Amino acid sequence: MKHAARPDRENATSTPRDSAARGLIGWLREVGIVVGLALVISFLVKTFLLQAFYIPSESMEQTLLRGDRVIVNKIGASKVNRGDIVVFTDPSNWLGSHTASNQSGGFLNTVLTFIGVLPQDDGEHLIKRVVGVGGDNVACCDEEGRLTVNGTALDETYLAPGSIPHTIEFETTVPDGYLWVMGDNRSHSGDSRMHQGDPGGGAVSEERVVGIAFVRVWPLDRMGILKQPSEVFSAVEPQ
Repeated sequence: MKHAARPDRENATSTPRDSAARGLIGWLREVGIVVGLALVISFLVKTFLLQAFYIPSESMEQTLLRGDRVIVNKIGASKVNRGDIVVFTDPSNWLGSHTASNQSGGFLNTVLTFIGVLPQDDGEHLIKRVVGVGGDNVACCDEEGRLTVNGTALDETYLAPGSIPHTIEFETTVPDGYLWVMGDNRSHSGDSRMHQGDPGGGAVSEERVVGIAFVRVWPLDRMGILKQPSEVFSAVEPQ
């Protein structure tokens, strides 16, 4: 004798509204997982691979303008060469009381910046060009007003139009494990020259380097690769 199958009690009492609610909960769960994974990946990328930064001043004009956004390569931070544009943490209060930020929005922007969704503002970071590495003798200037590295005069093609290579005279030997950094807009850059009385003689420890800027991503009409001017330093011999 055949018996009719019993209807599932839950299905029998289920309503279209219950089904819709369960569907919405399932969808929200999936969205939450996807967003969570995206944020984790973004944080890991920002921490170990790439990070966006905002340019807060005119010290790197015309290479970088105020308001530009750049991406830095954090993997290459341990292999810095002359001519690289590096982002580094403030060595000894170079920024002074400057706390301006390009962003507003309080807690949310802080969180989004922390995980890497928004670019880091000027906060405690600076961006300059490496002119000398450990062991280099950097001096200003020769008879033609050019900066020299290990006695070789530099034709600095990246300087801002009308900018002169120097505003003060100096000569220094960069300690091992340190970098001598200068802005491309020399008359508007508080760089190594201005901090020769600090520990390291104005040079920046390589341990403070966050990464090497390699591409400008904003604004769109200025998007492009930041080329390493190897030709400027090609004739420089190790000290």
